[in-house]
Amino acid sequence: MRIEIHGNTLNSRAVEIAVEILRDGGLIIYPTDTVYGIGCDITNKSAIERIYRVKGMDNQKPLSFVCSNIKDISKFAKISTTHYRDLRKRLPGPYTFILPGTKEAPKTLISKQKTVGIRIPNHTMTLAIVEALGNPIISTSVNISEQSFASDPQEFSEYYEGRVDLILDSGPTWAELSSVIDMTGDNPVVIREGQGDVSWCLR
Repeated sequence: MRIEIHGNTLNSRAVEIAVEILRDGGLIIYPTDTVYGIGCDITNKSAIERIYRVKGMDNQKPLSFVCSNIKDISKFAKISTTHYRDLRKRLPGPYTFILPGTKEAPKTLISKQKTVGIRIPNHTMTLAIVEALGNPIISTSVNISEQSFASDPQEFSEYYEGRVDLILDSGPTWAELSSVIDMTGDNPVVIREGQGDVSWCLR
């Protein structure tokens, strides 16, 4: 199924359909403030395994996930007071933050270093879906090893037809991935510079 939505505006019916599919263990492709992502309910192990298969990924590589707000982040990750202030200033936004995981974080999403990757993208539809679902959703770009097409539905829709259950098409998005910031130590460390200002990490 493919639903066209208008940019970053809320489409309540599309949210309802997406949530129903996620609760049934389905996969959706959704827009963010960076590139399009593939998501499923993080509590559904079989759906997570399906994402690995669809993307041809090594299932030992941990996946990031989208929370709807910072309060939800604190359920799945440990955040120091200093880092909490940094997150409040920059979220929602085009960042993936690496944080120490808590016992609430699904084991399949925790790295060998006991960390998790978390996003709160600045996109109304995506955050509405996560909030309505009541659980975070997986966050991994639609790129596959052979092709990079994460910003334009016209390019990736044909490949993913039959492989996912819903594509939310809001037109072309930014082609640049999120910046990845490691917040496991006392000071933030840039792992990947993408969208979003990272100069604050150099203090």
